[in-house]
Amino acid sequence: MVLSKIKRLILKGDYRFTDKADAEMEATGITKDDVVEAILNAYRIDKVMRTISPGKTHRGEKVYVIRGFTYDKIYIYTKGTIKIVDREKSFYRLISTKREGMF
Repeated sequence: MVLSKIKRLILKGDYRFTDKADAEMEATGITKDDVVEAILNAYRIDKVMRTISPGKTHRGEKVYVIRGFTYDKIYIYTKGTIKIVDREKSFYRLISTKREGMF
């Protein structure tokens, strides 16, 4: 259910990358399109964690680890959270995105 919601947000373009995610993508040679493909091709959420780091996100917020392949068979690790702006609007914030096995 949650994975479907995340995929719908991605398909609608309702997603954002943190500076950390942008830096990891650049360092591992992947693009935003690669990340989108990997999430859309994922068949499950690998792990759900609750944040404990004050200041970075809201404490206790759910963080979803999703791994998937691009159409070019690149295995990508993503970590993100659903951010709710108001009752009508939400988006998926990608906290970490990198080629699996790097870093």
